[in-house]
Amino acid sequence: QVQLVESGGGLVQAGGSLRLSCAASGRTFSSYAMGWFRQAPGKEREFVATINWSGEHTYYANSVEGRFTVSRDNTKNTVYLQMSSLKPEDTAIYYCATASSQYGTSWYRHYNYWGQGTQVTVSS
Repeated sequence: QVQLVESGGGLVQAGGSLRLSCAASGRTFSSYAMGWFRQAPGKEREFVATINWSGEHTYYANSVEGRFTVSRDNTKNTVYLQMSSLKPEDTAIYYCATASSQYGTSWYRHYNYWGQGTQVTVSS
């Protein structure tokens, strides 16, 4: 059983920054890609970013490209999402997820374990 625990969410003003963390346990963390998704009220869950097993390859949604950075520390079984230049439309619950392979995609069904989410609220 894999457990993922997100942290680092909160309230921030537009233009500000936050760093989310996701700590994993229960499976060989370094063998799988990780992803970040988000869900705003009344909207479907959407892809944010993914990072491959080694951390060498990343991929972002167009809406966050250039503002968000995904990274991982396999020695700490943790993946991070550094968010900068935040906008009110970034307000959502952010979820981390572990993929079923070494390389992730933007398709949520590619991910088989999910965290409980952390709220990010960006005020204007």
